[in-house]
Amino acid sequence: MMQAICLEYEFVEFIPDDLKERTIYVSIRFATATHLCCCGCGEKVITPLRPTDWKIIFDGKTISLDPSIGNWSFACQSHYWISNNKVRFFPKWSRDEIDAGRAYDRWAKERYFGKGEAGYGAAGQKQEPKAVKLPQLEKGIWRKLKKLWSR
Repeated sequence: MMQAICLEYEFVEFIPDDLKERTIYVSIRFATATHLCCCGCGEKVITPLRPTDWKIIFDGKTISLDPSIGNWSFACQSHYWISNNKVRFFPKWSRDEIDAGRAYDRWAKERYFGKGEAGYGAAGQKQEPKAVKLPQLEKGIWRKLKKLWSR
């Protein structure tokens, strides 16, 4: 696990073409936060701010993003949380965990945005979530996260 690093933040209207390392750019107008991957690989990480994607918390001094950043499409596959300007790295997910997380994200978007009424399919049939089990996450990772953040 990498050592925690600190980020700076800038509120901008438009995300700049050239991003500085260790800086998160937040565009309220376009509901987007962007930064360079915190592992140092140089990839641009775009986090849309929406009820079904990421939420940003600005407490007047620091920025936090929820949920974690999982760069599963990048070669680095880094996984980290940004909380109070601090980046904390976590283990990479397995292929099964990534697939389950993506399936849940698709279901959450369909449920939130819906096709017609929220939570209903095109034929008006109520959509129920598919069983998505994230191996060892229900207990293990949440316990570890709670323990880590309570230090």
